[in-house]
Amino acid sequence: MLDTLAPPDGYQMETVPCYTCGSEDHEEFIFGQDDLTGKPGTFRFVTCNSCGLTYQTPRIVLDQIPDYYDDNYIAHRKQSNWGMLTPFYNWAMSKHDREKIKICKRHQQLDSSSEVLDVGCAVGSFLSLLMQQTGCRGTGIDFKDLSPAMKESGIEFHCGLFYEADLSDRRFDLITMWHFLEHDYDPLQSLSTAHRVLKDDGLLVIEVPRLDSRTFSLFGERWPGLQAPQHTVVLDRDNLLRWMDQTGYEVVEYLPWGAFPAYFYLFAGSIFKILKGRGVNLGRWMLPYFLGQLLCSPILLFEKQLNLSMQTVICRKRP
Repeated sequence: MLDTLAPPDGYQMETVPCYTCGSEDHEEFIFGQDDLTGKPGTFRFVTCNSCGLTYQTPRIVLDQIPDYYDDNYIAHRKQSNWGMLTPFYNWAMSKHDREKIKICKRHQQLDSSSEVLDVGCAVGSFLSLLMQQTGCRGTGIDFKDLSPAMKESGIEFHCGLFYEADLSDRRFDLITMWHFLEHDYDPLQSLSTAHRVLKDDGLLVIEVPRLDSRTFSLFGERWPGLQAPQHTVVLDRDNLLRWMDQTGYEVVEYLPWGAFPAYFYLFAGSIFKILKGRGVNLGRWMLPYFLGQLLCSPILLFEKQLNLSMQTVICRKRP
């Protein structure tokens, strides 16, 4: 049981008030670690006594958090050769991007005149596939410099913080945030920035882990949605919808699922329970991952009804 804050040596920590209401009145909720890479530290999440938001405080200062996003971080991983499992890996990654596109197309049609912004774009595979399918122009932003990968795909890339990027008002027909908001150091400012650069008839799509989910109940402090210290906040349904209203959006559709495979949380949570913060060697666990996915396939047919791990909100600007 993790029950003590233990910041890693050499890192500066800062306390932060509630992102929603600014209150500093909170109570301890849970402690988490970087279970995926095994980097050191135990980090505290609290629940605001005023509005109920759950967030991390203290947190590593912004200038030092990039250390936890090196090449071992799954979204930035460069390795593409997984031996005989490479076709399965490539299929799974491509399926993830195809599912994202399906969600976007539920309420927005795109063509060669459309402009799309992906915030927290990582290596840009989603934008690249979307551009191929629709002919749209793609722009990505990430705080890590991934520009070489973007140039190959013809993606306009901005390196840095979203709310500091030089983007013109009402430019984009679609803005996506796939597992970005829970990493953000100023999430409400990012939502306000998206509101500024989104066209009046544009669409905003956000997917985040869901705190009030079955996998959190199952795994607790080893829930992959905690992912400390990278995740600064963990959102249940009520708090996510409150943020959208607070920053001037009208919810078009709320989905108790997402493009990200719920099975990953089932598998990773189980492995995190076994390894207890020692980190995961993805090469060693790749075969068990796909075998487990095959065995769980009957359950996963009902993923959208089971509230397993994710949530997606699709919004437009409030008239």
